[in-house]
Amino acid sequence: MKKHTLADEQLVHAFQTTPSTHSFDTLYQRYLGKVYRTCLSFTNDTQTAQDYAQDIFLVVFRKLDSFAHQSSFSTWLYTIAHNYCSTQHRRRKRLPTEPLAPDLVQILAGSSPFTDDADEDQLRLMERQLAKLPPLEEDLLRLKYEQGLSIIALSHHYQLSESAVKMRLKRSRDRLRSLCVGEGDE
Repeated sequence: MKKHTLADEQLVHAFQTTPSTHSFDTLYQRYLGKVYRTCLSFTNDTQTAQDYAQDIFLVVFRKLDSFAHQSSFSTWLYTIAHNYCSTQHRRRKRLPTEPLAPDLVQILAGSSPFTDDADEDQLRLMERQLAKLPPLEEDLLRLKYEQGLSIIALSHHYQLSESAVKMRLKRSRDRLRSLCVGEGDE
């Protein structure tokens, strides 16, 4: 075990003192599985766990220069992974959201079927326009169309009547559609 810890510390030192990323690559390969399993224990979703693991290693890559050797590298890495997953878990639990599905983007924007390049452009446009909506409207649309929540579930979630939820959904869709049409003309 001591030899493994020394090897980690040597790799960190090499990363901090040389411009090569070889030492980081070695640490990445060594710990990716452990970080992934930590993420999976929080998410119970393989794709999300993979995304979190990549995000965590991006954080580690940016912060590795400031690693102060006050703990072992593995402890430091686990702390970053645990904190990142805890933060993401709290965010998702508070108000779960996921990226819009391409067919939903089509429906909301009232556009024709996508081509490959147009698909990417349309998704970027939709995400930009969603970000311009007030947070409550964006979240309402995502919960309804991405998470598939019913009107009843949304009314309980927001403590509104069903008719109020329907009206807010309609207004939010209309506002999003007008934003998309407005930017698509530019």
